[in-house]
Amino acid sequence: MDTRYVDTFVLVAECGSMAEAARRMNITPTALAQRLHALEREFGVPLFSRSGRFVRITEGGARLLERARRFQREVRALKAAVSTEGFPGGLRVGSIRTALGNVIPLALKHIADHHPGLDATVEIGASHELYHQVTGGKVDAAFLVEPPFRTPKSFSWHTLRVEPLVLLAPTALTGIDPDTLLAQEPLLRYDRRTWGGSLADQYLQARNLRPRERFELDSPDGLVTLVEMGLGISLVPDCFRPGTLPPGVAVIPLPRNTLARRLGVLWPHHSTYGRLFETLVAAMDTDASAAT
Repeated sequence: MDTRYVDTFVLVAECGSMAEAARRMNITPTALAQRLHALEREFGVPLFSRSGRFVRITEGGARLLERARRFQREVRALKAAVSTEGFPGGLRVGSIRTALGNVIPLALKHIADHHPGLDATVEIGASHELYHQVTGGKVDAAFLVEPPFRTPKSFSWHTLRVEPLVLLAPTALTGIDPDTLLAQEPLLRYDRRTWGGSLADQYLQARNLRPRERFELDSPDGLVTLVEMGLGISLVPDCFRPGTLPPGVAVIPLPRNTLARRLGVLWPHHSTYGRLFETLVAAMDTDASAAT
């Protein structure tokens, strides 16, 4: 069953760029354009309009998009029904960037060890974006920060890591009270628009602290580099693997702090891969218990 033309249409709609979609599918832009033209001839309507380097979906394309996604899900279910493992292949997993250094390698190793014939693609994004990708069926599961609201009952959530809010500071400043440092040193902000970054706001408001802010970015690893360069201090979830921080950066616990980021995995109950995710989180819980 050749579904490449429908898959191409959906990917272009999600990327908003024919060049990016062609890169992800490992085909030439010319081949991708030919597939779209074939679909437009089949349905008798234009599906995209060009806007510079990007494309915008037309009204006819928008009407087709949700049905195309539903068609993809049905095809995957058909493949799963006849697969010896019960999985159709082409697993799509979303992940926040900071999970790439801790939970994602363990998850991919489990898949490779127990399902060697199953290929997977990891899409990187912010937690709020990944949440909508899971609920919208664009990815099969996502490793993200626990949403600050109740998830629908038709989805499963499993916490894998609890990462307390900590202070990153140059090692020369260790031994100084964290609140004193926050009052005196420039603050390097973990993007407050992210669910993990909002924890810093909660801490500062609870302690009635108004630090002098310098830079703001959505990258704990980038913040580590800035702290090492002596540009300030930062409030971030403790998402770092032991031994990975440079010697010039210290992780300082916050006294009387209960704020933490919960990193876990979200997937729909009806997922074709439901059994895989259940065994995956059980194995990762076992590994975490053994490590402690």
